[in-house]
Amino acid sequence: MDLNADLGEGFGSWTLGDDEAMLAVVTSANVACGFHAGDAVIMRRICEQAVAAGVTIGAQVGYRDLAGFGRRFVDIEPDALTQDVIYQIGALDGFARIAGARVRYIKPHGALYNAIVTHEEQAAAVVRAVVDYDRTLPVLGLPGSVWLRRAEDAGLTVVGEAFADRAYTSGGDLVSRRLPGSVLTDADQIAERCRTMVTGGAIATVDGSLLSLNPDSICVHGDTAGAVRIARAVRAAIEQAGLALSPFAA
Repeated sequence: MDLNADLGEGFGSWTLGDDEAMLAVVTSANVACGFHAGDAVIMRRICEQAVAAGVTIGAQVGYRDLAGFGRRFVDIEPDALTQDVIYQIGALDGFARIAGARVRYIKPHGALYNAIVTHEEQAAAVVRAVVDYDRTLPVLGLPGSVWLRRAEDAGLTVVGEAFADRAYTSGGDLVSRRLPGSVLTDADQIAERCRTMVTGGAIATVDGSLLSLNPDSICVHGDTAGAVRIARAVRAAIEQAGLALSPFAA
């Protein structure tokens, strides 16, 4: 089982989360590429720290929206979105190569991640970016999304993930962050929920129904309150369930 986290999401003198501590826990790092968060100094530092920790580097691509942290939908032309995604992958890949690694997978961020669950044109645009840059790169996303369907149709390797610290609807979508209860913060509750996920059990959704996810990777958000404690609890729960932790892309 893979454990991933969104990292490198500071900007300039502004910091967010404890990236170094998270890198001691997770197996894959979704590194911000400068559009929703992150900058050149942060990208280089996170790549070097990830290599030292033996953590796989993935490009966390998003809308050009620093002010909104990439959590606002942008009605961008599909071709422009393709080029923006290529730009972000290439920037991070440069720093990864300097650190002795390379970008090994792609994961959209925030509003882009949510949009391409259903948005055909934008999903296709992001798929085109990956195909153009390196079609051997796996892509990470929400099972059942248009994004993963189009990626699979294009011959890309798709990896379905579940979120440790987010509430789900009965249809398997994430509850909007604008709604109360959308983000979970109780480490023990989250850890037990993840143990249930990885052992094939069903978790409770926001309306009380049950949902089976069977993920290949579990995400813990680096900006969630108590993120490091949550990540450690989730890792322990996965290991106690008898699963080894390893990156899906090496």
